[in-house]
Amino acid sequence: MRNTKFALVCGITFLAIIISFFVSMNAGFIHIPLQNVLSTLFGHGTEEDHMTIFQFRLPRIILAILIGAGMAVAGAILQGVSRNPLADPGILGINAGAGFVVVLYMFLGRGTSFLATKTSVFIMPFAAFFGALCAACLIYALAWKKGRVTPSRLLLVGIGVNAAFNSGITILQMKMEPTDFTKALVWLSGTIWSTSWQSVWTLCIWLLILLLFAFSKAYVLEVLNLGDPIAIGLGTNVERERRLLLIIAVAIAGGCVAVGGGITFLGLIAPHMAKMLVGSSYRKILPLSALIGSLLLLLADTLGRVIIAPAELPVGIVISILGVPYFVHLLLRKL
Repeated sequence: MRNTKFALVCGITFLAIIISFFVSMNAGFIHIPLQNVLSTLFGHGTEEDHMTIFQFRLPRIILAILIGAGMAVAGAILQGVSRNPLADPGILGINAGAGFVVVLYMFLGRGTSFLATKTSVFIMPFAAFFGALCAACLIYALAWKKGRVTPSRLLLVGIGVNAAFNSGITILQMKMEPTDFTKALVWLSGTIWSTSWQSVWTLCIWLLILLLFAFSKAYVLEVLNLGDPIAIGLGTNVERERRLLLIIAVAIAGGCVAVGGGITFLGLIAPHMAKMLVGSSYRKILPLSALIGSLLLLLADTLGRVIIAPAELPVGIVISILGVPYFVHLLLRKL
């Protein structure tokens, strides 16, 4: 019965993503009727529709789906590893660490124009991963006390590290040219800045490997959530598995930040929604979180292109509007 419910929830969520996909195709300053969208996707549309869909909207929509899935799974892993329901890559400072290295990369690489180079597309995920990993190691080291890391201490240290990296980002931005400063500011607010197919394929390969690895570790997450004594009794090398899962989550978040900027709260909301729908099994939470994250970010990106059209509202701001009240609710309930 539970497996049937899980399949049904996943099916409904996937159907919602498909519907949102076509709605997003028509969202924005240029309206393209559904009939024209379908005709263009099958190679029979006009040159204008073909350019709008294949050069701008389709890569962006696919990136929104990929980033949403990645950030949601990263958040679910962090919540499982830390046993902290408030854990999120953006709140804990992991996104800020990745953002700091990316902005440093912009600053040293002749501004945001360097991001358009072919080499940059492949280097950016590794640069963001390095920054995210440095932030995660710093948070874990500072939160460690008397042989363990408590959820409340991890959260408070993460907020402090997040503020420190954001201060560093501000200093770098102040040294940038005005145009590059503005572009970096918009990117950091959480916007899918790239619409190139190179970015799509790079992130797709990056996430495909890491997400499959994460799904294979779902059982380990369930064992870790039973508590260290029970996990050790079941033959689990707790510290090794915890570090490995942390690296996976950081790598996923870093790759997403490299393309989507600092999107906060998505990794908090999606796993909680998945838990409410399918229970506490991470073998169900991780894939459902990926689907919910994709749906939420795709909807947020679509709304961002419609609310203040012809201008665009960064997707990170739309997600934050939804996420902040929920975070405050959890904070008051858990601490």
